Amino acid sequence: MIALPLSEIARAVDGTLELGASGATPGTVVDGPVETDNRDLVPGGVFVARRGETTDGHRFGDAAVEAGAALLIVERVLPLPVPQVVVADSTEALAALAAHVVRTVKEQGRLRIVGVTGSNGKTTTKNLLKEICGRAGRTVASRASYNNEVGGPLTMLELTLDTDFLVAEMGASHVGDIARLVALAHPDVGVVLKVGLAHAGEFGGIERTVQAKSEMVRDLTPVDVAVLNRDDPRVLGMTEVTSARILTFGIAPGADVTALDVEASATGTRFELVLPDGERRQVAFAVLGEHHVANALAAAGAAHALAIDADTIVAGLEAVTRAERWRMEVLSTDPVIVINDAYNASPDSMAAALKTLVQIAPGRTIAVLGEMSELGDLSGEEHDRIGLLAVRLDVDQLLVVGDGARRIHLSAIAQGSWNGESLYAPTIEEAEALLAALLEPGDTVLVKSSNSAGLRHLGDRIGERWAGSAVPGAR
Repeated sequence: MIALPLSEIARAVDGTLELGASGATPGTVVDGPVETDNRDLVPGGVFVARRGETTDGHRFGDAAVEAGAALLIVERVLPLPVPQVVVADSTEALAALAAHVVRTVKEQGRLRIVGVTGSNGKTTTKNLLKEICGRAGRTVASRASYNNEVGGPLTMLELTLDTDFLVAEMGASHVGDIARLVALAHPDVGVVLKVGLAHAGEFGGIERTVQAKSEMVRDLTPVDVAVLNRDDPRVLGMTEVTSARILTFGIAPGADVTALDVEASATGTRFELVLPDGERRQVAFAVLGEHHVANALAAAGAAHALAIDADTIVAGLEAVTRAERWRMEVLSTDPVIVINDAYNASPDSMAAALKTLVQIAPGRTIAVLGEMSELGDLSGEEHDRIGLLAVRLDVDQLLVVGDGARRIHLSAIAQGSWNGESLYAPTIEEAEALLAALLEPGDTVLVKSSNSAGLRHLGDRIGERWAGSAVPGAR
């Protein structure tokens, strides 16, 4: 965090400064990292004691002091010998402090902010932008999937006075979530990737999802840039709700940023990148899956809006070798290709992963599929669709894991014309045993589910088993 006196922090969060027996003064400066988990604290840091659903951060005040906290932000005074700022709501105070830091850094005149949202691809696009912007200046980007009311402010609080770019991933579970994050950061460039059925159950339907995602661009000004997916009609329709300059990306004709001659393989995707100024560059994109080309185009469009040159954009795209841990992550290439994509799953990302599996596999294709969570009333029919898609794509072997995904299996076996096979395993342990007997050299296996299904750990174990095991017939 930027260096701030205790008194300024208290004013920023509308709190009361309590110095107690700490020996500090209102002018004492704090500049350490801000954390909500005492286990992440470093000496000189700031601990925000939040009340969560399962625990209360105030219980860990002692541990925070032992870790070297220089300041506690609390909802009640704790009997501890460190300065404390007492607020009505610690989560709201965290947001207020982040907004203050962003304003302070922006006043220096060099900081540019990119906000990224969408039903799929946020983390991948953020990672691509982090790499591109990092080559053009000092860059802060969201850690992992830090994109909610806690992770967003924590990312913003990593800014320093010499930061050039902030790449902020902005997620939502409800209408209004993205608007609150946008209000804290005020992006210069807002990116909307896709509107799909991810979290549709929480939003209450696709139209509410559209409303939520459009919050990224609704309050942008005419000097800002809205980077929108021309391939998604719902996203392209957001041109009607923003005052920002529009820059589109996609494969559809007329996109400002597009890709030509796309060729996908097990080692990534090659394409020709076309930028709005007419510049063209060949890109060897290592992130697996043709569907990730759209994320590359979104990142390129946002970087172009930031006036980053084409060579730097391409260098950044080519430097990223995987989307993120457990996202189309290739764990083994010989003798079995193992793709672990079991961190998030929606109907769109599930379909894209299956198409990639069939597209790149040199031999037999095996899809290990688990539940797609948070689909609400749409869950049953969307799992049915995935089973039907696996049949239509002629996946050689389907293994469905867990009761929540069972309808994928039932839908697949109901297709009498299919020559493939579908197996069902109620538990991950049973699935692992089936795979041990099933997999052979030359196979390509995809493990795909939502995080809650836990298949990512199964994917890791399969990858560990086959990585480097190049002896024909090895088990």
